[in-house]
Amino acid sequence: MANLHISKEELGKWLEDMRHDGRRIFAPVRLGAQVDFKLLASGDTVAEDYVQTTQSAKRIVFPLAEVLFSYCKSGKDVELKSADTSKYPETIVWKTRPCDARAFRQVTEVFTRDYDDTIYEERRKRITIVTFSCSESDGSCFCTSVGGSPGGTDGSDIQVTLLGDDGVLVEVITDKGEELAGRYLSGARVADDVDKSKYLADVKCSFSMEEVREKLRDAFDSPMWKEQSERCLGCGACAFVCPVCTCFDIQEDAHGQRGRRIRCWDSCGFGMFTQHTSGHNPRPTQATRWRQRVLHKFSYIPEKLGEVGCTGCGRCSRACPVDMNISEHLKSIAEHE
Repeated sequence: MANLHISKEELGKWLEDMRHDGRRIFAPVRLGAQVDFKLLASGDTVAEDYVQTTQSAKRIVFPLAEVLFSYCKSGKDVELKSADTSKYPETIVWKTRPCDARAFRQVTEVFTRDYDDTIYEERRKRITIVTFSCSESDGSCFCTSVGGSPGGTDGSDIQVTLLGDDGVLVEVITDKGEELAGRYLSGARVADDVDKSKYLADVKCSFSMEEVREKLRDAFDSPMWKEQSERCLGCGACAFVCPVCTCFDIQEDAHGQRGRRIRCWDSCGFGMFTQHTSGHNPRPTQATRWRQRVLHKFSYIPEKLGEVGCTGCGRCSRACPVDMNISEHLKSIAEHE
């Protein structure tokens, strides 16, 4: 695939041309004090000068709540109506960060590895991801500690890097990206040997992931889980802003002879997450639920998928009302005797 060089004016025109063509575009928009992904409408302005959106772009392909099917009963007969996946529209996700794009691939692995989730798959294959590399970071960012990078292209169809006064680098990575660039950037110049690294944020490595995994192997009964979880409220904010978390519950919305099955996000931090019908809960304390969250992301997922279940976006630390900083906790685990 090609690397292209365009001006900042051409970058703006690219977005405007897509909007003029009626393309369905999700992009970061400033909403009060927050920046979040929104389906662009007339008058919306894409946000500038921010490090990260409050929520991830995951909800565009894996919504907070969605109907899996509806049904209608008539005597002993039941009529089922599945979600009409043919109506899922082509969508461009504009100005995601590399950590979000990397997460898309991990979420897709979860939904397709052991069972093909058609609803997710059909929505995901209609998504084109245009990432913007990170020129700034804050104290919550730790992508480099979990194998990522401010300019990583994993999961992106196109990546854009702002080169200061030298214009814009456009890396076309996939066939989807090539199709989009071919339509809107056909006159772009080929970029020759552009070193984008000097335009990227300097995200220092906070801990060794190898050391974390080594310590976690024998940490199941460690007292550190209680120590680390003492502030945790079990509110689930960390899971709901995470770009990688995929836990969900199935709810029955029944009204007489009609009803719907709805998939909605869940969190291993909730007290009812593992509650059995018998009343027994194998994770009865916040310490055991915190242990599950850390082991799932940094031990179980690496064992199954070969990579960490976290992209270091830092959203969980920013969203936590009691400052449960995951990077600090992982550093503490790595250094734990």
